Amino acid sequence: MKSSLVAISAAVVVATLVTGLKDRAALQERFGLGSAGKPAPELMMMGRIKPTDASAGNPEFNAQLVADKIEAITSPSPPAPGAREPDAAAPQPAAPQTVAQPAPVTPPIVSAPPAPQQAAAPAQPAVDESALRYFASRGDKVRLQAEISRLQALYPNWVPPADPLAVPQNGDKQLEAMWQLYSDGRYAELRKAVADRQAADAGWQPPADLLDRLDVAEARARLVNASDLKQYATVVDIAAATPSLLTCSEVDVLWRVAEAFIQTERAQRGQDAYTYILKNCANPAERQATVEKASTLLAYQPMQALLTLERPAADGSKEFDAIRDNLTRRFMAEGNDDPKLVIAPDYIARLEKLAETGGLASDALLLGWYQLRRNNDADAEKWFRAARAKQDSAAASQGLALALIARKAPEEAEDVMFRWRADSEDATSTYLAATANLMALQPPADLAEDVLHRIATEVIARKYVPTAQQFGWYARSLNQFQTAARWFETALAWKPDDEPSAYGLVITREQLSDRKAVLDLQRAWAGRSSRITNLEDTSSLIPNAVTPPPEKGTLAAQQPAAQPTQNPPTEPLPAERRITLQPGSQVVVRAARPAMETVTVPRGPRQTRGCSTTIDAGQLKPADALSRGWCLMDINRPMEAISAFEAALQSPTRKVREDAAYGQSLAYLRAGLSGNAAVAATKAPQNRQRAAELQVAILADRALSAFDAGRYRETLIYLDQRAQLQQERIDLMVLRGYCYLNLKMYGDATRIFEAAAAAGSRDAARGLADVRNVTHPDVND
Repeated sequence: MKSSLVAISAAVVVATLVTGLKDRAALQERFGLGSAGKPAPELMMMGRIKPTDASAGNPEFNAQLVADKIEAITSPSPPAPGAREPDAAAPQPAAPQTVAQPAPVTPPIVSAPPAPQQAAAPAQPAVDESALRYFASRGDKVRLQAEISRLQALYPNWVPPADPLAVPQNGDKQLEAMWQLYSDGRYAELRKAVADRQAADAGWQPPADLLDRLDVAEARARLVNASDLKQYATVVDIAAATPSLLTCSEVDVLWRVAEAFIQTERAQRGQDAYTYILKNCANPAERQATVEKASTLLAYQPMQALLTLERPAADGSKEFDAIRDNLTRRFMAEGNDDPKLVIAPDYIARLEKLAETGGLASDALLLGWYQLRRNNDADAEKWFRAARAKQDSAAASQGLALALIARKAPEEAEDVMFRWRADSEDATSTYLAATANLMALQPPADLAEDVLHRIATEVIARKYVPTAQQFGWYARSLNQFQTAARWFETALAWKPDDEPSAYGLVITREQLSDRKAVLDLQRAWAGRSSRITNLEDTSSLIPNAVTPPPEKGTLAAQQPAAQPTQNPPTEPLPAERRITLQPGSQVVVRAARPAMETVTVPRGPRQTRGCSTTIDAGQLKPADALSRGWCLMDINRPMEAISAFEAALQSPTRKVREDAAYGQSLAYLRAGLSGNAAVAATKAPQNRQRAAELQVAILADRALSAFDAGRYRETLIYLDQRAQLQQERIDLMVLRGYCYLNLKMYGDATRIFEAAAAAGSRDAARGLADVRNVTHPDVND
């Protein structure tokens, strides 16, 4: 009876272990191995992790206890212990069931013939224990545990040694040497050693475990090498083919796979990899490193999702508090690059506290640029000044100068940037912008001789047209007409198609009674600028036009410029634009800026009067302010005209408000501020014709601005919207063609250029040539 009971128990145990092969998680739970109840991890649907690595992370493995449990369950030979201790495996939930229900299952399962077969079931199988001996000799408890678990899953009747850490050395010295090569990472030598032994001994086969581990190790080496060489597609392929690498014990591999996904434009898969680590891996240092690595590759929003997986620490803090300051800096830097990105107030407050207490100029700089990109000029100025107080640098000075220009303090901006004007191209551009704004101030700034001299020196050295033009207007404001003419001529020499400089020169020559020069300019600009070709004789309006100019620095009232009875339309001005087609390839397209294109607007009669005096428009009556605004537009002073039109908007008369809102929109457009122009147009109701004109001009200006910034798809959207309101002009068709060319839509680009070229556009013909240069470079060579 006892022997039958033992046989039945053994049969049940064998059935349980065989089932465990199919469900290793259940086997682990039954014998108390690994993480009870947790299945082997799976990542990104690349395949299930192999059992050899699933339990490798349990540092509390008790090999002796495992051996005792398995030996107590599977040993049928000693009858007395089997009868006295039927619950030897009581810690396992399956053992009591095996003993408690022998009677019901005995008749159907056990019979006389099969009993001897079941009694022979516990016979020890032939198991390759070479890996077990090697890990035991190395004292590697983690790998020893994983190897025991693997062998148990493969061989249910196998019993590990009672003391796994005291396993005697393998008698096969060659095999031991192979395992040593594996341990040292000398995989090529190991392959050769296996091949040599097989050649010498045809009947010898290397352990399957050794070959499996070698395959995985070589895959890991190939993956790391591909990652170092930035061959990201190869990294993903190797990881997909070797899912046993995608575990918490190989967190470096997981990092590399995540980076590969992100670099191959699969950011969500990369985020999934980082999420897997934070959900499944427990090593604090690796979790923190995971967040730091992710923050350099993932955008702000995905990072917030990862940070929700943060675990609380025992002291009540959060596990990523040690790196939260650096994370804040990275998020703010990303906000500086993208003005539409809204950073959470907590991060802003944290960085402000760091800037106030930490003493780092870089923190104040991050805050300054963040606020400047969002047009919070006052806050930006505050933080840039704080940064300069800690460390005067080109970046801090440039940011402060931009903030000062925005609040109309270009004189200080020029002074701040002068020291750093040659530090970089951006610094030079900022300094020159400050000089142009300074020279354009109304009333003119009273500048010292040394300031004027250094500005003029830099402008001439850089051949900067905007400031040269403003020097001309500045000289005119001082009645220094000869000096003004020379500056306008200089600007035209640098940029022959600069219409404002040509206009300034023609009215200056007219005031100097140089009719020949006036006629030459009018002929040169015929068909390109109505206000130049239709210029009236203004000499009668300048009583002292031919008198010698006053000494430099003498303040005098500026004489009035030409004042036509109506606001003349300004033709589109050609402007050279560089468009990057592909690395190393650039072409030039001449695109007209329609923001300056208006139509003649009938207005009531207006007295011809000067508008260059130092009068505050806010002190004028609304009707007078309106008249002054149009006058300033006539002499190309759009920024000052904006203030005059703003004063006119206070009029109780609806017609005056309508004209003021319309004029202010045109002034903003002339200044290149299409967003402000759209806002100004809403300050008073406009009739349908004016509203359509403004909408067309605003959309065209936005299209050109987007084109300048390289946002070609956005440019096409604006052009499509404009085309719904008005037929597309030839110059804008050319612009559309270059958008298609930059987007590599060569067929569409060719179609547009051919249509425009058929209308006689030289720019379109040049565009066709550019398409051929890109699509058939060999033919053109």
